[in-house]
Amino acid sequence: MTKPLIIVESPTKIKTLKKYVGKEFNVAASAGHIRDLPVKTLGIDIEKNFQAEYVNIKDKSKVISNLKKLAKDAKEIYLAPDPDREGEAIAFHIMDILKKKDRIFHRVLIHELTKKGIQEALQKTLIPDANKYDAQQARRKLDRLVGYQISPLLWQKVQRGLSAGRVQSVAVKIICDREREIRKFIPEEFWTITADLLSQSPPKFNAALIKINNKKAKVTNEKQASGILKDLKAAQFVIHEIKTKTIKRNPSPPFITSKLQQDAINRLRFSAKKTMIVAQQLYEGIEIGTGGPEGLITYMRTDSTRIAPDAAREAQAFIAQTIGDEFALSTPRFFKNKNKVQDAHEAIRPTSVFHSPEKIKNFLSPDQFKLYDLIWKRFVASQMAQAIIDQKTILIKATDKYMFSVSGSTVRFLGFMSLYSPNNESKEKDIQALPDAKEGTVLKTLEIFPKQHFTKPPPRFSEASLVKELEKNGIGRPSTYASILSVIRDKGYVDLVNRYFAPSELGFIVNDLLVASFPNILNISFTAQMETNLDDVETGNLEEVQLLTDFYASFKKYLDAASENMISLKGVGVETGLVCPSCGKQLNIKIGRNGHFLACTGYPDCSFTSNYLRDEKGNISIVEKIVDNTKVKDCIKCGKPMVQKDGRFGLFLACTGYPDCKHTESVNGEYSSKDIGVKCPKADCSGTILEKKTKRGKIFFGCSKYPDCTFASWDKPIDRACPDCSSPYLVEKETKKEGKFLKCPDKKCGFKEHQ
Repeated sequence: MTKPLIIVESPTKIKTLKKYVGKEFNVAASAGHIRDLPVKTLGIDIEKNFQAEYVNIKDKSKVISNLKKLAKDAKEIYLAPDPDREGEAIAFHIMDILKKKDRIFHRVLIHELTKKGIQEALQKTLIPDANKYDAQQARRKLDRLVGYQISPLLWQKVQRGLSAGRVQSVAVKIICDREREIRKFIPEEFWTITADLLSQSPPKFNAALIKINNKKAKVTNEKQASGILKDLKAAQFVIHEIKTKTIKRNPSPPFITSKLQQDAINRLRFSAKKTMIVAQQLYEGIEIGTGGPEGLITYMRTDSTRIAPDAAREAQAFIAQTIGDEFALSTPRFFKNKNKVQDAHEAIRPTSVFHSPEKIKNFLSPDQFKLYDLIWKRFVASQMAQAIIDQKTILIKATDKYMFSVSGSTVRFLGFMSLYSPNNESKEKDIQALPDAKEGTVLKTLEIFPKQHFTKPPPRFSEASLVKELEKNGIGRPSTYASILSVIRDKGYVDLVNRYFAPSELGFIVNDLLVASFPNILNISFTAQMETNLDDVETGNLEEVQLLTDFYASFKKYLDAASENMISLKGVGVETGLVCPSCGKQLNIKIGRNGHFLACTGYPDCSFTSNYLRDEKGNISIVEKIVDNTKVKDCIKCGKPMVQKDGRFGLFLACTGYPDCKHTESVNGEYSSKDIGVKCPKADCSGTILEKKTKRGKIFFGCSKYPDCTFASWDKPIDRACPDCSSPYLVEKETKKEGKFLKCPDKKCGFKEHQ
């Protein structure tokens, strides 16, 4: 009799599943999506209710053939892709390819790859969810309609290779808006006044001025501060009031996807993308000495803080046994979801708290251990007793006019904080220890400190704070945040400067064009409402076709108008308010094949062009051209002298025979070069590695001593020896599946380290 077939999404799950289902089932993997919209065409028939033209993905022909071969005459097929919208779409496409008379398909939702999780999923199979599939299709079609119809406009008006996205463009707008807030910000002066005081016994403490004449203290200049210091010079500081209270602090709930990304970014210095890659590994299964791989965490794409009662009880037992009865709860603690979150999945938690991080550390990579340790501690702490903290505030009068204040706290019982400290731990370290004193006590004044400050602009977004902002505004979904952050950097719209996002010049240009032409698409509230609408499709409260029809009716009007009215950076350009130094006409920003530059609107009568700079306030200034007419060398093509000039990519050598001879070189004689700060790994070579470009613009890395040294690599060399072999350097690689990682260049070695 033919065995039933289980089809999962990731090949790495196969081994884990086989460990628990044994020989009763065949197990295969789709390796992600097997069908998608066509690459070269829109693939959506707008006139026929937005019907999609799905095609088999080109690289999946072998996977599809293998699935058909393994299915053979199987009467039952268990569809077990990931338990989310994308997984539902994969399941429907597998059904479409393997459909056969009398064949039965079961949907299997595996939330944890453990014996219990797999057995429960196989016992509680479902009918494939058409509403969830419709929601995924609606999102895919929306993204295709926006991306495939706005992007060609950008190619036409700006430059080829650009893209727009329904969610990514909003993320770029958020970053651009914040940068403009920073540029417009005008600092305001203010002063703080503090006093070092001492009671009858140590410790000394520092109190801050909070009120003047019973009103909030507002000291705005040095003159005012000096006047206060004069008043306080002979003043007596007396304890006016002592306030005490006891706070019971509850732990945070277990992680949802967005909170995991934020904590991993802040605490572990992981990127959102790296966090999801490592979490996927922990979910899919790792060999921990139990006779095969085992899933260590529950599904990592979730908005829910719900946890299974069994998991909570297991945590209770673990806490009582290993940490102490005083830290355990008498009944489990459960958390309510916010904003009517879909509750299909649990929160992210360890599949068994008895797999403590230290116990399985030797089976995990350093990154896997760090993330698992974070997830494990957050979950166990969520089931621990409250922390009890005594807080004291002392109000101090200096004459009847001035009131000072100081606060301190003492942790009476650590509770959950003994395992997992809250995010404001660093702030609590700054809280002072206060002396035992009574109201009416006269304090000794040690020193008074006036200090000048200036208000600061809002900060740029870090990865963590951008994820938080997207989540707060309902933009995208936690499962898409890592992808959004990667795409906007890869497209060159933003740069990560000292771990904070800053919009590039290209990002500003494209954002402004899109905001002007597609105000709805770039509107935060509109985008957030679309996410709610997609949720309504999933719950069956809204038809997919209705959502798409309503969206496209408005979008098409903007699209048609943009085709006619969007400013062309290749033609007219963006106004700057600057005047051409050659003819007095206006200078506009244009974009050519070599990037953005200033060009005179008087062209072709005036051919003035220039690079430009923006200062911290966004003001544009012309970069003076450098032209050195001293002969550098003879042109290798025509023999005429070559001189140094400054172009859009910096200094270069140009033939004086132009326009008859258009030969150019960089100042190094190569097409492009940039020192990356790595020594040449070749023995006896004193050169450094340069990032270069081939004649066709492809980046490679070569030695500065070329042609004497011929070292070259397509991958970026890293100045670090391989720990497994004798290679003096590693290379940096990046793939969609694994993200960024370091690898030994020696193919025989196989060393690899994820970043």
